[in-house]
Amino acid sequence: MSLVFVTGGTGYLGSYAVTRLVEKHDKKLALLVRAKNRKEAVAKLWNGLQMHMDAARFERILENVTFISGDLTAPKLGLAPRVRGELTERATSVLHIAASLNRKSEKACLNANLRGTLSVIQVAQEIKAKGRLERFTDVSTVAVAGKRDREVVMEDKAIDWDRSDYDPYARTKKFCEHMVNELLPDTSKVFLRPSIVMGDSRFPQTTQFDMVRSFCVLADLPVLPMRGETRLDIVNADYVGRAIADVHLREKPKYNIYHLASGTASRNAAEIGEALLSKFPERRPPRFVPQASGVFESAMNRMASLPKGTLALYGSLMKVFWPYIVYDTVFDHSRICEELGEEPIPFTSYCGDLYKWSKSVEYKYPYVALPERLAKVAGQGEVTSWV
Repeated sequence: MSLVFVTGGTGYLGSYAVTRLVEKHDKKLALLVRAKNRKEAVAKLWNGLQMHMDAARFERILENVTFISGDLTAPKLGLAPRVRGELTERATSVLHIAASLNRKSEKACLNANLRGTLSVIQVAQEIKAKGRLERFTDVSTVAVAGKRDREVVMEDKAIDWDRSDYDPYARTKKFCEHMVNELLPDTSKVFLRPSIVMGDSRFPQTTQFDMVRSFCVLADLPVLPMRGETRLDIVNADYVGRAIADVHLREKPKYNIYHLASGTASRNAAEIGEALLSKFPERRPPRFVPQASGVFESAMNRMASLPKGTLALYGSLMKVFWPYIVYDTVFDHSRICEELGEEPIPFTSYCGDLYKWSKSVEYKYPYVALPERLAKVAGQGEVTSWV
């Protein structure tokens, strides 16, 4: 029986991948989770998956999940020796999704991304030494391509070590790919690089609001300090989640690097503005003034330096995401479209519902606590109980 060791399974993208792995592929999973006991581990997974399923479905999928108590930033992932030994005896593949997306903190990115990935690789090496490692999949980012402007980036041309990076997140993820390549030779490896993941094409709910909030702020500005022709490579999370799960389980993927992106089909800022206008006809048509970009950036930087508050939050978000919004670079997605047999859904088809719902809940997902019956079933015992 195959067992997939998953990191980041309770996070935003991880929730999509885990849902598909257990519901569409009926896979057994070992999920790395920070928890003091099994009840806490179950509650964390419930928070991650409740956007995808009700409590009854959640209870059924628990039969396929083993929780592994650990921490991405702890030495040796913080795994108890007995648990680590059993994990490396049972696991047959590693799906590494966990990462720090803190684009402002180099320390957070170094600890979670570099040290954490090294620890995950070491677990994979132990599985490989026992002759069981079938696949190592690293969920990376298109940001490894570094600073670009008005380009279409191909997978095999993305990493250029002489090119500057936008932030610590991009820089550390680039080195993570390098470590996987160097430390897992003669291993089936796949690198999956999502672009801007925003929203779900099937429903307006989301649990990831940073980029959504930036989108809504920009959508509400009377003047947009950018070119209307600027393409925004935004991809729907349901497509990315399917790609992560399906490609990881492919016996023989056609390629070892995939851009999970909208590529040359990416809609531009003007088209997104028109989509919102068609959904909300009372809005004013977007006005694009690219000459105001410098003034806008300066204003956002000043706001980011203010004491904590709404203005400081908006300034910080824009300071982080602005380069990704205006660089008019897209990432060729022909490989993943070939692999999956379908294209991602255009952002313009669902951005209006995402905009409306996100503002209606004030950028906070209405989480429901773990049902009492499930809490009792989970119990207070040890986190790890092998299925």
